[in-house]
Amino acid sequence: MATPDFILKLREKIGHETLWIPGARAVVFDDDGRILLGQRADNGQWGLITGILEPGEEPAPGLLREIQEETGVVAVAERLVSVDSVGPVTYPNGDVCHFLTLVFRCRHVSGAARVNDDESLAVGWFRPDEFPELTPGHLESIRRASDPDGAAHFVR
Repeated sequence: MATPDFILKLREKIGHETLWIPGARAVVFDDDGRILLGQRADNGQWGLITGILEPGEEPAPGLLREIQEETGVVAVAERLVSVDSVGPVTYPNGDVCHFLTLVFRCRHVSGAARVNDDESLAVGWFRPDEFPELTPGHLESIRRASDPDGAAHFVR
């Protein structure tokens, strides 16, 4: 996974200390009710399409950019599903991150799902009974996004 330049510059100053990073996660549905998943190149795990937002980047457009860059799929964001704090995550090199993750329900507009960069080993559309092993957090995002009109979830 390519680490964004702005994070590399911060790491030069703070080393492995905890970074608070804004990120986004997509639950992309196609017209058949399937969900877009990707298998990460860095750890082999399957999951929803996610990305780190660049400084000043609006969350929904930033996530739509990530979806297209990683999978070749063009999508639209339909609604905010949840606002979550994820982490801390410690990487093999010792870097520690805590993520503010905005989860969006998205809809496929065009494009065939394919590996479109070096961040994924595989991508595809899956029905819930066909899901590969997913983390509990990704399964919860899918559950919350399944209601097209649901209210955004956040800890009160």
